[in-house]
Amino acid sequence: MPSAGLAPRRVVQLSALFAMFALYTAQLVSALIPYVPVFVAASAAGLALDTYLQYKQPGLLSLLGKIRFDVTVRQLLRDMLILVGLLRIDGIEPLAEQSPLTIALLAFYALHFVCQAVAVLVRRTRALPIVTRNIDASELRLSAAPPRILARRQGHRLLTFAAPGTVGLLITAATTDALWGGIGLAVSIVLLGGGTVHLATWLLPKKRALSEQKVMAWLDRWLADYKPTVAMYFSGGTSSAYQANMWLSTLSEVDGKPLIVLRERFMVQKIDATDVPIICFPKVATMFSLENSTLKMVLHPANAAKTSQVLRIPTIKHAFINHGESDKLSSCNPYAKAYDEVWVAGPAARERYQLADIGVEDKDVVEVGRPQLSPIKRATGASRGTYTTVLYAPTWEGWDGNPGNTSVLLAGENIVKHLLADDSVRLLYKPHPMTGSVDPRAGVANERIKAMVREAAAKRSGARPGPEAAAELVRRAAELDRLTSTAFRASADEMERMMLQGAPDGDRQSAVAEATAAWEAAYWASFPEWEHLVITDARPAIFTCFNEADVLISDVSSVVSDWLTSEKPYAVANTSGMSESDFRAGFPTVSAATILTPAATEVPALLAAVRTPETDSHAEARAELKEHLLGPSDPPSLDRFNDAVRALCDRADERRVRMASRLAAEIPGQRDTDGDEFAEALDSDSESGDTVTA
Repeated sequence: MPSAGLAPRRVVQLSALFAMFALYTAQLVSALIPYVPVFVAASAAGLALDTYLQYKQPGLLSLLGKIRFDVTVRQLLRDMLILVGLLRIDGIEPLAEQSPLTIALLAFYALHFVCQAVAVLVRRTRALPIVTRNIDASELRLSAAPPRILARRQGHRLLTFAAPGTVGLLITAATTDALWGGIGLAVSIVLLGGGTVHLATWLLPKKRALSEQKVMAWLDRWLADYKPTVAMYFSGGTSSAYQANMWLSTLSEVDGKPLIVLRERFMVQKIDATDVPIICFPKVATMFSLENSTLKMVLHPANAAKTSQVLRIPTIKHAFINHGESDKLSSCNPYAKAYDEVWVAGPAARERYQLADIGVEDKDVVEVGRPQLSPIKRATGASRGTYTTVLYAPTWEGWDGNPGNTSVLLAGENIVKHLLADDSVRLLYKPHPMTGSVDPRAGVANERIKAMVREAAAKRSGARPGPEAAAELVRRAAELDRLTSTAFRASADEMERMMLQGAPDGDRQSAVAEATAAWEAAYWASFPEWEHLVITDARPAIFTCFNEADVLISDVSSVVSDWLTSEKPYAVANTSGMSESDFRAGFPTVSAATILTPAATEVPALLAAVRTPETDSHAEARAELKEHLLGPSDPPSLDRFNDAVRALCDRADERRVRMASRLAAEIPGQRDTDGDEFAEALDSDSESGDTVTA
């Protein structure tokens, strides 16, 4: 069942498709009769409709392209029908007048294909073997991108430059004067020809990018100068960037020289604001530049198909840090045994790996806590205001199709119904961004829940913050956007963005953190304390919602583990079909939670415990579970994380020394060259502090 939001869009698309073919039919029939008024109107309307769809319905045109009815075919068909009409209209001489027009039209299309060929060449020459951010790449002779309509928008280019010629031909049809068609086609040819020549200037040496060999040589020099020691490696789809972003603050504070290594070009712009240098290696061959660098270890927040490629670099040690811990099977993936070490928050995860029996040895599991949880505030007692703020943050349905993964399908609407029935509740609904990506039914249920929350919010009334609160939010948002985004032109391509996103100026990350905190304060202040909210944007982040809420309702997921930092009450929905005792035994993270059945009849009792802390029977269990899941509070998690970084870097250094000694023993002639050079490199690292602190 499609969601309600899709129906209007499909109606528009089907209507546009019907109108397009109706106009082609009208154009053909009126050309054959001929009937000039309808012929001119249908031809002009067809061009206008196609131009409109290029900007407003690109998805529909993409579908037409898949059946080979793309913009070139559509425009060529329109122009052919116009020529047919001109042949049928009295007063236009076929040989004396129409033949030159036909030749001019063919010349225009030939020029169109030449321009497209030039555009392909330009795009290829501007595709560098690597993509960087927060790195001064001025040596690579980067340049601004050509106009997008010339280089990347084939459909827009064709329709825009064809418009004068089409208009001229239609005026000829209406007046039987071939001069108008000639003028229109001449204008089209001149415009397209000039655009092609202008685009071709990007193939000149001054604007061409350096060769792959020179780019990689530059990268080797940069790596030698920067001397990275710790990298975070990430590969994933468009919606998975949050898995890397949650580790940015920790990576920026790690001992050593941090680096972010990506594999997908689009991901470079998906990474949040950071001062850490970023390098994207689209091809595995270029990634092996890291093998000859000073990089000692790599952190992995997620398993990905391309992870195995970087694991093949023998000089680097690898630690799996995950993007969250939960009791789900995905938190104990057998892939984890491919890493040198598996870093977990606390004893619970260590036990989980041993119980899973997937080949991860206990000696390779290192407890480091969760350093990125520091923004979460601890509980201070009962609800702070008139309303009890409930955060309902369900997870998504997962890849395995287990109905117990997410409560959205079986319990979500019941949970929300019971919460909205309490007049003293304020509901914050923040679904997982991937909800519905595997099971469309979850997406449909998610839309229904959002509609319920918004409808309930619309029925509430009361005093609202004044206009100054909204103005403050706008001001803070503008400041945050200024710090976190680069003002790219619409035509900017990858190379131009690299040029604009060079070495950071000042401590941008600290400025972003301050601006984010100010925006979050302004965001919450812009709403009355009684207003229900649906939160689907990246901002405000989940930890900010934690600090605003008095109680959490979620599923078995890392959200629950992170929430325990606050020691505030929480509930977990049991939609697995298991009994409560089996559910608690099977998922340790829920042992201190209120368990909700699919009917969610336990919600009133949960709210009562939140409002009267003395009746909260799980308070002591939450404190114990927090330490079991996340480890002790002392020493701080960041200190334990850095201890683990230093230890694994030391292991990498020890291996390099062993391999250098072995190489020197096997090839005596190299004892005084390679071995000495390697020893000098280690001495240099020690002098700079990298070996000790990385």
